[in-house]
Amino acid sequence: HQAMKTLYVIPARGGSKGIPGKNIKPLAGKPLISYTIDVARELAPDCDICVTTDDADIISTVEAMNLKVPFVRPAELATDHSGTYEVLIHALDFYESQGIHYDTMVLLQPTSPLRTADNVRSCLQLYTPEIDMVVSVMQAATNPYYNAFETDENGFLHISKGDGKYTRRQDAPKVWEYNGAVYVINTASLRKMKLGEFTRRRMYEMSRERSIDLDTPTDWLIAETLIRNNL
Repeated sequence: HQAMKTLYVIPARGGSKGIPGKNIKPLAGKPLISYTIDVARELAPDCDICVTTDDADIISTVEAMNLKVPFVRPAELATDHSGTYEVLIHALDFYESQGIHYDTMVLLQPTSPLRTADNVRSCLQLYTPEIDMVVSVMQAATNPYYNAFETDENGFLHISKGDGKYTRRQDAPKVWEYNGAVYVINTASLRKMKLGEFTRRRMYEMSRERSIDLDTPTDWLIAETLIRNNL
């Protein structure tokens, strides 16, 4: 039985509205993307790590870490509207064109700098070829049975789900949200459908601290504080 061949994909485009140039902005003294590259390098040889980017500054930052960037992502795959799906398929196609076939893909977004190699290993251990994806999650802050509300046609608030009788969060069914840190993806499934269409998904829970996802300057400050305090 041949071992599963895994590609580690780190998507990093140049533009970013929330935090300009964030992928290579120094976080606690290191370019943001280096946290994710370091994790990937604990798990895979450099030839199986693909930083997909359209941006010359990101390429030079990555190559300064002695990691070769295999291609420059086409501009049409680097706009605000480009989906992750197209970016992942583009990377897979690049390797296929070189005769390299991957069974699984580990998507590691640079905006999750507190995710560890052990987090990724745990996701890989949960993965089997019979499923579409293992995805990292955290317990959702908002629970539709408890503290998420919708308005009706009269503009009145009602609980989103259930009858509103839960008075304690811990009694309500548990609800999870993707934290964006780790996705272990079956490439055969990806060739057939987008991530949102997967039905065979398993979850791996991460703590709220490790789940931090950098979107705003406030997130950045929190991450920097956690890193400087050796979370």
